[in-house]
Amino acid sequence: MSALGQAARRTRQRAIRLGAGDGRLAGARVRGPIPADRRAEVLLASEGRPFSAASIVLAAELAAGGEGGVLVLSMARVHGVALGLPNPGLMPTKAEWEEQRDIVARAVKRLRRQGVEAEGQVLGTRNPAKRICALAEEVGAGAIVMGADPNVNRLVGPMLWSQEPQQVKRRAAVPVHLVDDGQ
Repeated sequence: MSALGQAARRTRQRAIRLGAGDGRLAGARVRGPIPADRRAEVLLASEGRPFSAASIVLAAELAAGGEGGVLVLSMARVHGVALGLPNPGLMPTKAEWEEQRDIVARAVKRLRRQGVEAEGQVLGTRNPAKRICALAEEVGAGAIVMGADPNVNRLVGPMLWSQEPQQVKRRAAVPVHLVDDGQ
């Protein structure tokens, strides 16, 4: 068995040991669908930036009338691949993962203080817009809320990590609410 196959087998075994019922471990799809009890009314997402107070308030307002809560999602950036194969040097560092976990934990804490059911998740990806849209569909989110910078030229935008919220707005099948971060 190849080294890649052995790594995939170990990941699956670790997910089973840890009881990963949602089929995810560190952002990698292992197996199994999203369970029915993990549904979110609103997906509060970020491509790595901290959540602004305005985006948290908007997510809480949108989720207040529904049965589901808010799923807080942040992306840890994977910087690419080397010769078509994953390279550990391009993966997020422990510090980057921890920073994203802290961002999500603070947002979940603020939402719970407002009386909104919330849970959080951090994923690593090279294409956050695609991943956010796919996760919104998986959890059955009725809306996506993201902090965003002002728009730039559509020719340059896809090359900038800060323009991912605009990419999500173009790709998503559900309404996307972009909140100006004013930075």
